[in-house]
Amino acid sequence: MTDLRANTVLKSPAVDLSEYHYVPRRYYGRIVASVIILALLALLINAFAHGKIEWRFVGQFLTARAILFGLGNTIVMSILAMALGVIFGVIIAVMRMSSNPVLSGVAIGYTWIFRGTPLILQLLLWFNLALIFPTIGIPGLFQLQTVDIMTPFSAALLGLSINQGAYTSEVVRAGLISVDLGQYEAAKSIGMTRLHALRRIILPQAMRVIIPPIGNEFISMVKTTSLASMIQYSELLYNAQTIYFANARVMELLFVAGIWYLVVVTLLSLGQNRLERYFGRGTRRRNR
Repeated sequence: MTDLRANTVLKSPAVDLSEYHYVPRRYYGRIVASVIILALLALLINAFAHGKIEWRFVGQFLTARAILFGLGNTIVMSILAMALGVIFGVIIAVMRMSSNPVLSGVAIGYTWIFRGTPLILQLLLWFNLALIFPTIGIPGLFQLQTVDIMTPFSAALLGLSINQGAYTSEVVRAGLISVDLGQYEAAKSIGMTRLHALRRIILPQAMRVIIPPIGNEFISMVKTTSLASMIQYSELLYNAQTIYFANARVMELLFVAGIWYLVVVTLLSLGQNRLERYFGRGTRRRNR
C-alpha cells in the first residue's frame, strides 16, 4: 500500500507555477491611517506657519548672548549633576547590596526619600536651607553663612545630583544583579576583594545593562535643569523667560529654548548610541 501511494505521487503531473501571479496584500487600514496622519501634520504646520508668531524674532534670539550663556550653563549643570549623580548612585547601589544592615538601611532610606518627593520641592529646600541653618560649619573652628554657600548654582547642583543619585542607584543595582553570581565567586576564589572585583570584573560586564538607562537619564537631566529656573539659576529657560518678560515675545522665546533643547538632546542621543554599540559589541546579534 505504501509503494502504491508513492508511485501515485511520483506519477502526478507537475504544477505549472507560471500560470500563477503574486498579488501583494493590500493594507488599506495603514494607508488610511497614513493619509490621516499626514493631513493632520500638514494642518499643524500650516497653523504654526500662519499663526501669530513672528518667526524672525525666533531667528534673531536663537544666537542672542543671554540665550547662549543660558545654554552653556544648562550643559555645565547637566554634566556636573549627572557625574555626581552617577557617583552617588554607584555608592548607594553597593551599600544597598551590602550584608551590613546599617549600610543597606541607609541606602534604602536615601532612595525612598529622594525618589518619593518632587524634585522641585528638593530644589526649594536646598535653596532655602538658610532659614533652618543660618550658619554651616564646626562650632569653635569655622562657620560660614549658609546664604553665601547656597547660591542658585550650588543649590541646583546639590538638588539635581542627589535626586539623580537615587534613580541611578537602582539602575546600577539592576546592572550588578544582571551579572552571573559565578563571576563574584570566581573573583573571590582568586583572592580579589569585593571592591577590586566590582571595579575589574563586575562593573565592566554590567555596563552593557547600565549604559542605555544612564544615557536616557543624562538626556532627561538636560531638560530637568529647567526646573532650576525656580530658584533663579541662570539656565536656558530662565534666560528665555527673562527676555520675554521684557519684550513680551513669549512664544518666540519659548520656541528658541525648545530648539536648543532639541539640538542638545539630538547630539547626546548620537553619543549614547555609540556608547551602547561599544559596550554591547560582544553581545550584538548578527543578521543572518
